[in-house]
Amino acid sequence: MSAPNHGDIDHVSGQGTTGHEWDGIKELNTPLPRWWLWTFYACILWAVGYWIVYPAFPLITGFSKGIAGYSSRGAALAEIDSVRARRAGEAAGLASASLAQIRSDPRMLEIALAQGKTAFGDNCAPCHGAGAKGYPVLADDDWLWENSLEEMAQTITHGIRAATDDQTRSTMMPAFGKDALLKRDEIAAVANHVRVLGHLEPAKGANLALGAKIFADNCAACHGAEGKGDRTLGAPNLTDAIWLYGSDVAAISATIHNPRNGVMPAWGDRLDPVTIKSLTLYVQSLGGGR
Repeated sequence: MSAPNHGDIDHVSGQGTTGHEWDGIKELNTPLPRWWLWTFYACILWAVGYWIVYPAFPLITGFSKGIAGYSSRGAALAEIDSVRARRAGEAAGLASASLAQIRSDPRMLEIALAQGKTAFGDNCAPCHGAGAKGYPVLADDDWLWENSLEEMAQTITHGIRAATDDQTRSTMMPAFGKDALLKRDEIAAVANHVRVLGHLEPAKGANLALGAKIFADNCAACHGAEGKGDRTLGAPNLTDAIWLYGSDVAAISATIHNPRNGVMPAWGDRLDPVTIKSLTLYVQSLGGGR
């Protein structure tokens, strides 16, 4: 219970109490340290000054501007404008230089790779960074088309099977099963032959002789007699143990039956030439090239 006890002095500490007692327990009325009080008052004065100098109070139609005229939004926009102006000067150099010239100039290459990395994250990573089937890994030096700077820029600019660009890379693999060009057992046979080309074990009892004949008659024209592919056609190398859609018989058979014929957008109408140059150099740096 609490009982009033005004003017009481604690006999142990000699300090006055608040005048209340709870079950024999009294609360000392100890004043705050003087340094703490001065610090507290200084903070109050600082806050008042801050309210006067900087934007602080919301108003009916806006907010108090402060006598300094400072705006964090304005400061951020000014910084953005500064970065854009600096990049404009850098971009001018990249715009007038060829890909080979940029690659041979350490400073321009550094700028291009930094810009290319950012552009890749914004535009390319959703597919090429996913690691899922059907999305080519760009870090393994395995290329469907030529990997020179010019050819890579062509691919980025015009895309692959992009319906919006008449210069897109448009080669397609026939649908051997869907169009009844091969029977089911023939597809199984050639799928196992493809596994052999890729240094994988064929299924038990696979007709490899039939598979080799069907491959020579139907597939070698694009993939080559030894299955090493043709970069001028975008025909993948079947011997390098890199599989876009999977290496089991079912996955290979599915591709032969009805090819996936994936699509990549044509970035030429979305990205400026400098960004495409930067992307080209960045992508080549991931997986090599010439």
